[in-house]
Amino acid sequence: MSDNSTEAYLHDIEKLTDYLRDNGVAKSPGDISLKDLQGFVQWVADLGMTPTSQARIISGIRAFYKYCLLEDIVKEDPSLLLQSPKMKRALPDVLDFTEIENIIGQIDLSKPEGARNKAILETLYSCGLRVSEVVNLRISQLYLDVGFIRVTGKGDKERLVPIGSSATKHLTIYLNEIRVHISVKPGNEDIVFLNRRGQQMTRVMIFLIIKDLVQKAGIKKTVSPHTFRHSFATHLIEGGANLRAVQEMLGHESITTTEIYTHLDREFLRKTLEQFHPSFKN
Repeated sequence: MSDNSTEAYLHDIEKLTDYLRDNGVAKSPGDISLKDLQGFVQWVADLGMTPTSQARIISGIRAFYKYCLLEDIVKEDPSLLLQSPKMKRALPDVLDFTEIENIIGQIDLSKPEGARNKAILETLYSCGLRVSEVVNLRISQLYLDVGFIRVTGKGDKERLVPIGSSATKHLTIYLNEIRVHISVKPGNEDIVFLNRRGQQMTRVMIFLIIKDLVQKAGIKKTVSPHTFRHSFATHLIEGGANLRAVQEMLGHESITTTEIYTHLDREFLRKTLEQFHPSFKN
């Protein structure tokens, strides 16, 4: 699994440990019962965590007990009957193409970081990348002459993703005119996007860049780096793209994850009908 997934699972186990300690329960993994875990889940819910966060923590606990079974630490898995909260699958905000152009149009290209930021946003939208995939993108993974980039996704799985002409153009400008003048810190020589100190950018930094641009563009939607990925997929589905092809480009392990965009597409269809079909108009 990716470092982020590993860190999240460890954090889930720490939460369980905190709960047991706070309640004076000193048990080894093999002695913990379903009732103990149900009490933990209720404790997590009482902390005000969303159903999504609760479900992810339960997933972490289940993964821990799978490991315990494999390593013969426990004989039975008490998490088998642990129920996840029912979740309403909220549809994320999606930007239309005009809004994306508006956001990118706010970038100050007179500053060196302007060319870099434009290349980042163009790549995010053109390729539908996760923010972690953007910050970890390497020069050795760029095949711009044939219009592809090689992306390392979740669980270190690699995929080839087509890249559009606009993103290719602005990546080339950044690499040839801006990045070559940066004093690169050792270990970052192959990293595409660098901060002014010559080091790999963080995910938080890209989030803040986008937040500032969205504010300048006067857009009221909730926008994050992931919004560009959502928009990429939604625009493909709206244009009639094959779901399997979109799954491949997004790097989703399961087609069910990609299917959320068919729900977005249905919403788009409904709005279109309400706008243009006589029987749908008020």
